[in-house]
Amino acid sequence: MGCGNKNHKKTATHDAPEHVEGELADHSTAAVHADEIHFSKTQAEAVGLNLETVSAGIFRQVIKTSGQILSSQGDETTIASTANGVVSFANGSIAPGAMVRAGEKMITVSVQKLPEGDPVAKAKIAYETAQKAFQRAQNLVKEQIISEKDFEEARLRYEIAKTTYESQATSYSAGSVSVTSPMGGFVKNLFVSQGDYVSVGQPIATVSQNRRLQLRAEVPETRYKTIPAIRSANFKMAYDDRLYELSSLNGRLLSFGKALDENSFFIPVTFEFDNTDGIIPGSYIEVFLLSSLLENVISVPLSAITEEQGLYYVYVQLDEEGYKKQEITFGESDGARVQVLTGLRQGDKVVTHGVYQVKLAATSSVIPEGHVH
Repeated sequence: MGCGNKNHKKTATHDAPEHVEGELADHSTAAVHADEIHFSKTQAEAVGLNLETVSAGIFRQVIKTSGQILSSQGDETTIASTANGVVSFANGSIAPGAMVRAGEKMITVSVQKLPEGDPVAKAKIAYETAQKAFQRAQNLVKEQIISEKDFEEARLRYEIAKTTYESQATSYSAGSVSVTSPMGGFVKNLFVSQGDYVSVGQPIATVSQNRRLQLRAEVPETRYKTIPAIRSANFKMAYDDRLYELSSLNGRLLSFGKALDENSFFIPVTFEFDNTDGIIPGSYIEVFLLSSLLENVISVPLSAITEEQGLYYVYVQLDEEGYKKQEITFGESDGARVQVLTGLRQGDKVVTHGVYQVKLAATSSVIPEGHVH
């Protein structure tokens, strides 16, 4: 009895009318495309939707770490006081970040009413005294009244006194000594305030030209063996989502540490690059160190990836107005692109711009279960 029923059902299915077979086919097709997201050409044009065809290519191994932007050697100088005295700023705009020109007066040091007296006046007296002693020694050495050694000592005292006086006299006026910037740039640091007392040689300010900068990355000692393969780097500032690529900033690798500092477990890797984008020295950054080349790697831009409950997806174009949410797993990222391990194959067309709009369209494209048009 049971067998007869089975045969009867099989025959009924085999002999089903054509319109029934068509309905079954429609149900099958609906099941295949139930997860298709409809996004029209008009919508795509409106949001500027972009696609990228997946293809295997070259990708670099990445060491993700942190670092800092520093001023390059020779691009900054420290200005020191040339006299003892009281500081007075040349104008109110002298402050960290202010631009200065080469030779511009930054401060004046008042040398009047100092307990030790006017240093410029004292330097002038010492210079004139040493000059007279040297001139007298010139005559005495000719007559062999003094030795060559005594003559050389007199000449040395004269040269020192002359240099000291001239270095102060050139910037001396009305009881004050002017201190100027030897190069153009911006004030990086200011070490004194209005009315402070300073001594000869005391640092007053640091001026930086900011033309070339250094990137110093800190690499964990566990990655030491991979350091020699590092060739370039990308980085992001803490205050900016933009990705900076050393390859486009005339960057070059300067050096990497050969040993660990006793107070650190990190090895420094240093690059130099052109500062063409107003990057602030001293900033801490996120660094993507680019190491050995990997071939036949599938990768997509970071902009193509969305995250939901710890899983990661991209949107793949199925046809002109149809898309599908595709789960992927990924590996390393260089800050711009990410290595895709599973979920994509060559030839897939992935949405790289307009991803959020396609994601929103997915909620209106879901076909309720059991409902087929």
